[in-house]
Amino acid sequence: MSDILTAFYSWSGNTRRIAELIRKETGCDIFEITPAVPYPGDYNLTVKQARQEIQRGYKPALAGLPDISGYACIFIGTPNWWSTMAPPVASFMEGLDFAGKRVIPFSTHGGGGEASCALDISRLAVGASVLKSFCVYGDGGAGAASSAAKWLRSIGF
Repeated sequence: MSDILTAFYSWSGNTRRIAELIRKETGCDIFEITPAVPYPGDYNLTVKQARQEIQRGYKPALAGLPDISGYACIFIGTPNWWSTMAPPVASFMEGLDFAGKRVIPFSTHGGGGEASCALDISRLAVGASVLKSFCVYGDGGAGAASSAAKWLRSIGF
């Protein structure tokens, strides 16, 4: 077991791709955040549901949570949904103790940039040291691997 974990939620696969790049560069363990009830496969229905959940502050039940006690560093990845993290990521964060850990946010977006994703992750990472975030459009395209590697080097990996 590594002392680094990458935890992420990915509806379309974009955030998963960045999580896999982080794993390749760091050798970290990986955990996919999975809602107990999956979002619809249809993009428009998912967008509508996500908007309603975020407006209500709803945090969906998850299929499970990892034991993070052995991890010193946790990368947390999310798509930008309505200018914040996806609700399953908020559920994940509220269910765990991040005190004394390093937390590193990363996000993907479809045009809205990072918005408040990193800030909102840092707010829920109570007691953690939060490092510089990383954000890419879509899955990062052809330059994703080099961009991720450069970012990782900039934060000490």
